[in-house]
Amino acid sequence: MDTERSDIIDIFLQPGDFYFGDAFTRIRTILGSCVAITMWHPRLREGGMCHFMLPERAGHLHPRHDGRYANDAVALFMRELMANRTHPSEYEVKLFGGGRMFNSATHRKAASNLDIGLRNIEAGRHLLRQHGFQVKAEHLAGNGHRNIIFDIASGDVWVKHVPELALNSGDRTNQQGDE
Repeated sequence: MDTERSDIIDIFLQPGDFYFGDAFTRIRTILGSCVAITMWHPRLREGGMCHFMLPERAGHLHPRHDGRYANDAVALFMRELMANRTHPSEYEVKLFGGGRMFNSATHRKAASNLDIGLRNIEAGRHLLRQHGFQVKAEHLAGNGHRNIIFDIASGDVWVKHVPELALNSGDRTNQQGDE
């Protein structure tokens, strides 16, 4: 990562945020069960990132797109593609996040049907396929959180995955083997 350049704009996305910019932009975020999608146009050296929290918004059509929801976040990307007169096949798309933040046996049993991270992953993949995007790379699911940095100049994305440490003694396995 080129850290020497002083002309880089550093953007930090909070949950629900969306940003699309040029080669002078670096976008960062931190993900738990949320999902981030990065899109990069290699020729134009433009791209963006979204950080969505939920698969879809309940109810009927809403007048404004809300980046907290996967379907609206992808719609925000499509708006940028239309403005740039580009097509989904021209972009390198990467997908990140959807982790489990609580790894205890109690949380796994109680939330097996409500795993928002997995639902976010499924929604993101479905919406990208539906709009004609092909995912080039992904780092998804598992336990813990991820730090994401997307450099629009190069299209590179760096991921630091920090797994949750099992602090509950009920979650530990026998480290010495079976006796």
